[in-house]
Amino acid sequence: MPAGVLPRPSRTTASPADGIPRRRTRALALAEARWAGAALALFLLALPLDLTGAPGWTWGPLYALVYAAGGWEPALSGLRELREKVLDVDLLMIVAALGAASIGQVRDGALLIVIFAASGALEALATARTRDAVRGLLDLAPATATRIGADGGEESVATEDLVVGDVIRIRPGERVGADGRVLDGASEVDQATITGEPLPTVKEPGDTVFAGTLNGTGTLRVAVERDASASVIARIVAMTEEASRTKAPTQLFIEKVEQRYSLGMVAATLAVFLVPLLLGGDMTDSLLRAMTFMIVASPCAVVLATMPPLLSAMANAGRHGVLVKSAVVMERLGQADAVALDKTGTLTEGTPRVTRVLPLPGSGLTADALLTLAAAAEHPSEHPLARAVVNAAQEGGLPLLPATGFTSEPGTGVVATVGDHRIAAGSPARLLRDPAAPEAPETAAAAAAVAGLEETGCTAVLVLRDGVPVGVLGISDRIRRDAASTVASLVRLTGGSPVLLTGDHPRAAARLAAEAGITDVRAGLLPQDKAAAVREQEQAGRRVLVVGDGVNDAPALAAAHIGIAMGRAGSDLTLETADAVIIRDELATVPAVVALSRATRRLVVQNLAIAGLFISVLAVWDLAGHLPLPLGVLGHEGSTVLVGLNGLRLLRESAWRRAAGQGGAGSPGRALPATVTG
Repeated sequence: MPAGVLPRPSRTTASPADGIPRRRTRALALAEARWAGAALALFLLALPLDLTGAPGWTWGPLYALVYAAGGWEPALSGLRELREKVLDVDLLMIVAALGAASIGQVRDGALLIVIFAASGALEALATARTRDAVRGLLDLAPATATRIGADGGEESVATEDLVVGDVIRIRPGERVGADGRVLDGASEVDQATITGEPLPTVKEPGDTVFAGTLNGTGTLRVAVERDASASVIARIVAMTEEASRTKAPTQLFIEKVEQRYSLGMVAATLAVFLVPLLLGGDMTDSLLRAMTFMIVASPCAVVLATMPPLLSAMANAGRHGVLVKSAVVMERLGQADAVALDKTGTLTEGTPRVTRVLPLPGSGLTADALLTLAAAAEHPSEHPLARAVVNAAQEGGLPLLPATGFTSEPGTGVVATVGDHRIAAGSPARLLRDPAAPEAPETAAAAAAVAGLEETGCTAVLVLRDGVPVGVLGISDRIRRDAASTVASLVRLTGGSPVLLTGDHPRAAARLAAEAGITDVRAGLLPQDKAAAVREQEQAGRRVLVVGDGVNDAPALAAAHIGIAMGRAGSDLTLETADAVIIRDELATVPAVVALSRATRRLVVQNLAIAGLFISVLAVWDLAGHLPLPLGVLGHEGSTVLVGLNGLRLLRESAWRRAAGQGGAGSPGRALPATVTG
C-alpha cells in the first residue's frame, strides 16, 4: 500500500475515553492530608472533653498534639522563608495560633491550626491530581522488551534496563519498548496514543519509533537511542509536572502584593495591640483583639484563590487528553479572540474512503468490476487502506470473490490470484517502477490518472492485472464529524470565524472549508507563510490561537499568542513549540479547553471576591466592635477552605462537561472527502 499516507486501523488500543490509563491519588496518600487528618482527629477528641469541663490534663495534651501535627510543617517552611527575608503567611498563622494559646484561647488556636492544615491539604491534593492526569502516560510503555544479544540470542528484560545501543525486537501486535531507530524490517506503527497522529505510519530501516506505540503486522529490529527516562513519554510527563510548578501572571501579581500586604498587616497588628495599651486599655483584651485582627486580615484565602483553580483545570484537561504546559498557558487560553486552523490532521480525521474508481481505457473493466477485483485481492489484508477498498465494495453491494496465493509487502501493496488473473494493488510509485511490469501504453495512462487524482488531494491505489495497469482507485481522508460544530463553537467563543491555513491545493482547501463553515481560506502556504499570516493578525491586536499538527506548523505555533498541537506531538519540535498538546485525536477538545480556561478565570475572580469580602467584613468588625476570636477563626479560615474547595470544583467531570457544552455544542458536520496531503 502507499507508504506516504496510512489511515487509522481497527485498534487494539484503548478508546479515547480511556486511552490514557487513569490514575487517582487518594487523599490520605498525601502527607499534608494525613497530618491534617491527625490534627482534626485529635481536635475532635479534645473538644468534648474541654466543653464538658473535664480536667485540663485530659484535653491539654491533645490540643498540644493538634498544634504539633497541624503546625510543624508550615512553621518549618515559614522559618526557612524568613531566613531568606521573606515573610510567609503560613508563619503568621502559626504565630497567631500560638498567640491565642498564650492568652488562654487554646481551643481557638487549635481550631485555627486544624482549618489551616485542611486548606494546605486541599492545595496539595490539587497538585497531586494534576500529576495523576499525565503520569498515566507511563503505563502506555510496556514493562518488558525482547533484547537481542551480540550472539543473536534473545532475552526478555525490563524496559527501564535498556540502554542506548541495545537492539530490541518488536513483534506484530507488540508495543515498542523504547525510543529508537529501525535497523531492519518493515511495518505500520500506530502512534496515535502518543502523538495523536490519526494514521499509522510505515516504518522502514532508518525510521524513528517511539516507546508505547503499537506495532502492526510486521516485525522490526530497533536500535535503542534514548534511555527510558529520556523517552517521549517520560519527557511529556516531566513537561507537565514542571507545568504544575509554574505560576500564572495573576498568581505572580498576588504573590508580589502578598509580601507587602503581609508586612503592612504585621505593622497594623502591632498598632492594634499597642494603641489601646497607650490609651490605658487592658493588655489581655488588646492582645486578643490584635491576634484576632492578624487572623482575619491574613491573605490566606487570597493566596489560595488562583493556583488551586488553575491546577485543577490543568488536571481536568490532562484527563481528557490535553496537556497544558504551564499555568500561564491555562490562563492565556481563555484570552484568545481569533483562531487559525491547519487542515490535515486537524480538521480532517484520517479515516479513508474510496472516492474515485477509474478503470483505464482498454482494460475492458467497468468501475464495479475494477473495485470487485481490487477488493478480492485486498480482502485478506488487515491494512487500513485495504479495509477502505473492501468496505467500498461491500457498501456497493459487490461480491467478494475468493482469492488465493495472497502475499503482502508493507509499503508496497498486496498480490493475490483472483480467478485466472494475478491481481496486485498498492502504491503507484512502487508498482509502476516494478522491473517485472512491462512497458505498455497502459503504464502512461495509469501515471496520468494517478497524477490527476493526487492533484485533487486523493491517495492513489494502482490496480494491476497480470502485471498490466487496469485502473486506479482514489482514496481520501474526510472531514472530522465534529469539525463544523467545533468551528461554530470557536466562532461563539471568539466572536469571529477561524481562518484556515494550509499548504494544500486551493480547491481541496475550499471544499473542506465550506463543509466546516470557514469563510477565510488561505491555501498553498509554506510554513513561513502560515507564521506571517498569524503575525499579521497579532499585529492587528488579535490574540491568535493556532491549532496545527505541530511539525510544519511549528513557525505559526511559535508566532501565536497560544499554540495547540494536534498530532505528531511526540516530536521534539512540537514539545518545544506548542503551548498545549492534544494527545488524543479529538478536535472538540480545543473549544472545550478554551471554555475551561475562561471558567477558571471566572472562578479565580469569584475566589478573590469571596476572600476580599470576608477579610474586609471581619477586619472592620474586629476594629469597630468586638469580634470573638472563635468567630474570627471560623470566618477567616472558613473562607480559606471555601476558596480552596471552590477551586477544586474544576477537578470534577462535570466541569469538563460544562466546558464542552459551552465550547463544543452543535451538530456534527456531514463527512465529505478531503485531502490527506499538505
